[in-house]
Amino acid sequence: MGIFDKMAQHRHEQVVFCHDRVSGLKSIIAIHDTTLGPALGGTRMWPYKSEEEMLEDVLRLSRGMTYKSAAAGSNFGGGKAVIWGDPATDKGELLFRALGLFVHSLAGRFITGTDVGTVADDFVHARSVTPYLVALPEEHGGSGDSSLTTAFGVWHGMRACAEEVFGSPSLKGLRVAVQGVGKVGYRLCGYLSEEGAEVIVSDVSEANLNRVKREHKVEVVSPEEIIDTECDIFSPNALGGVVNDETVGRFRTRIVAGAANNQLAEDRHGDELHRRGILYAPDYVINAGGLIQVSEEFPSFSRERAMRRAAAIYDSLRRIFAICRRDGIAPHKAADVLVEERLAEISGCRLYLPEPGGTAGALDRS
Repeated sequence: MGIFDKMAQHRHEQVVFCHDRVSGLKSIIAIHDTTLGPALGGTRMWPYKSEEEMLEDVLRLSRGMTYKSAAAGSNFGGGKAVIWGDPATDKGELLFRALGLFVHSLAGRFITGTDVGTVADDFVHARSVTPYLVALPEEHGGSGDSSLTTAFGVWHGMRACAEEVFGSPSLKGLRVAVQGVGKVGYRLCGYLSEEGAEVIVSDVSEANLNRVKREHKVEVVSPEEIIDTECDIFSPNALGGVVNDETVGRFRTRIVAGAANNQLAEDRHGDELHRRGILYAPDYVINAGGLIQVSEEFPSFSRERAMRRAAAIYDSLRRIFAICRRDGIAPHKAADVLVEERLAEISGCRLYLPEPGGTAGALDRS
């Protein structure tokens, strides 16, 4: 399949191939959809095996950002950038300055920040040549660590799930198995403990486990045992693909709700959870707190506003569960319906910010 065919398959608007001779930058920027506003998405750095793999990744990730942003109620579209290289050995000031120049050439159609393989400090170099950046360190005008906002949103999403399954949003007394207690999982344990949930945790990092044990009353099980743990809510907060052929029949839970990306190995696993009577909170909806935080950096960041919008993940999930009942479909499909309905409603005109802090205006699509 050619590049234009790949773009047409999922209706991508623009793909930009970027090469800089001096820094050695090889990058692709993909803009999927700007119906809601400028494309927003992080920059991933990865040692891809081929150009084809690199292109597939950026197209997939940029489309995912459209859905994530739309479900979160943000007025941003979906985009992504990828850099071909080893983040452990190939980073440097020139590389990110070069990337910044390419981002700037898009004049605000694409706004980027950190993703896998990149950190906030990398974009300080890019900041010298473009303002179209988010998630910079706080001392450089960014909003800082987004794990607090993400965990807050996941907690409220769990409460929506509990209301759907148990008839009450309260998590008090519920058994919650938290797989992964890194940045987000650790903060999530705090919210759960504060509400009176019974928390079971696992992690491959002893340091992560020691930290959460010091601060909260938790039960620790091994990473191998956590899938089989009997609980009311299973919360994946580590690697993706946790719901797969091997695990889907092992879950002893009523709800799957967590911050990990790409929790379903394949879409059919979401259908299988639904068939088994396990409520799944679509990952790109419940874990949108980080995106919400960086989207709130325009025109100026407000932590209170970001947290208020993260709390509204509760309402988004309630709408998704209503679509499930209306259409007789699983939640991961209902989430897509919610997004597609919103995009269709707004497709007559695009909300576009010509520059950070600028005034939104209508751009005729005709």
